Amino acid sequence: MSAAPFPLGGPRPRDSRAYGFDVAYAGTPGWDIGRPQREFVGLETRGELGQRVLDVGCGTGENALYLARRGHDVLGVDFAPRAVRTARTKAYWRDVEAYFLVWDALRLDELGMNFDSAIDSALMHCLDGDERRQYADALHATLKPGGTFFALCAQAPDRAVGEPGWVSRPELYALFDDDWQVNYVRDAVFETRGQPRYRPAYLASVTRR
Repeated sequence: MSAAPFPLGGPRPRDSRAYGFDVAYAGTPGWDIGRPQREFVGLETRGELGQRVLDVGCGTGENALYLARRGHDVLGVDFAPRAVRTARTKAYWRDVEAYFLVWDALRLDELGMNFDSAIDSALMHCLDGDERRQYADALHATLKPGGTFFALCAQAPDRAVGEPGWVSRPELYALFDDDWQVNYVRDAVFETRGQPRYRPAYLASVTRR
């Protein structure tokens, strides 16, 4: 594999939540299904993703590795060091040129890079209302003008706005407002290793103005 065109480390949160996610990767968490989520496979197959892709909350890298194999230039970031180490190991043994970095998703603007697309598999719904706004602002700074962000997030009742653990449709429209174009928010599924195997989700596509 060639030398990584991305930095190898950067700002990361040091709090109990980050620690909890890192500990989860000492085993195999329920959201780590050992293959890409079908919704992102569909996006790639339909040609909705740009060449240079940022995978935010990449976990152990299955979505990023799939996209890299399909010819995209991919950087995955996660605040769990165990997850990033596993993703790098997978990339090495599979001989895939995808790159992984321990980084805080709320400080994506400090990467100093721009991407054609960004994907999020179940990260945004873990954030609270203020963090979601900060996250949207950081994404806006990271995407190129005309770049598109795709979020797969747990589906909430429309009244449950701003509550961690899920995201409502109205919140997605309110969060991505004047600086964005909402292309669609559609019903989707998030696959897990547990029961039920398929959880109701939204797949949102929003483009930076």
